[in-house]
Amino acid sequence: MPNKERTDEARAILIIYTGGTIGMVKDPVSGLLKPLDFQHLLNQIPELKQFGFIIDTLTFDPVVDSSEIQPGFWIKLAQTIYDHYGIYDGFVILHGTDTMAFTASALSFLLRNLGKPVILTGSQLPIGTLRTDGKENLISSIEIAADTYNGNPVVPEVCIYFEYKLFKGNRTTKYSAETFNAFQSPNYPLLAESGVHIQYNHDAITKPEDNKPVLLTKKLNTNVTFLKLYPGISEKVVNSILHIDGLEAVILETYGAGNAPRLPWFINALSAFIQKGGIIVNISQCMVGLVDMAQYETGNTLHQIGVISGRDMTPEAAVTKLMFVLGTASSISKRKSLLELSICGEIS
Repeated sequence: MPNKERTDEARAILIIYTGGTIGMVKDPVSGLLKPLDFQHLLNQIPELKQFGFIIDTLTFDPVVDSSEIQPGFWIKLAQTIYDHYGIYDGFVILHGTDTMAFTASALSFLLRNLGKPVILTGSQLPIGTLRTDGKENLISSIEIAADTYNGNPVVPEVCIYFEYKLFKGNRTTKYSAETFNAFQSPNYPLLAESGVHIQYNHDAITKPEDNKPVLLTKKLNTNVTFLKLYPGISEKVVNSILHIDGLEAVILETYGAGNAPRLPWFINALSAFIQKGGIIVNISQCMVGLVDMAQYETGNTLHQIGVISGRDMTPEAAVTKLMFVLGTASSISKRKSLLELSICGEIS
């Protein structure tokens, strides 16, 4: 359990176990994976005792399969980090891989101006299996969370560490369910890469503003949805989405550099939604590249009716940013201005 009265000078890391494959074991009766007590996980990694700093643990009760995670979980996790922020030098979150990129993106908005590392990691195989990737992921995450440069944390932001790579949290997406190299950051460089030594890309790491405290936000508005374009999408489908009761914002997943068909019924439907106070953010279905609605006439039509460019945001960053913006800003003008800004490095 966390020690809230620590006074020693050793580096102190809090591991927060939320669930996920890394702490699972196969049930001998059903054959299904189920979560174990976190102490079992620590027993599988005696190497942790060799670190020269203090490692405390905190387990969510109940632990959560990442496919079950909801925005309330993100707020609980952000509050947990905030409550222990003055005690620990860094945080390692053990999390299922399926929604890890969503959680990393959400935390980057809920905990702004971070001055300490918050590193999410997990594994594709349970920690107790012979070929698990969990041991290296956890050991390196702890080392990075405790690392300093000129007396300051090396990586004071929300990150994902997986398979020898450290990614900026809100620039990351899961792309493989089969390989240990499960994540990619297609439009942002790696923050670090682990080999014989951990090589940091200092120019890519976001630093906090001097003398500003970490800011916790606990308001998320989930009246958001995706509208993914495809050839043959019908007027009935588009209108059914845009007329969802209470819907306030849509993430429009377009082609290429932000292009969409110029069918009159389609443009009129989007325009009517915007005119009634709705927000539409344009992101590309392509993993690499960014939305540039001035590049082609098909994209420029969207710009003219008030669609906002999401530039190179991942879907995970786009949806969590919209939830954050809708939850913290009430006026349409303020919401639009926030969406066009890079709040915590989520867009280039």
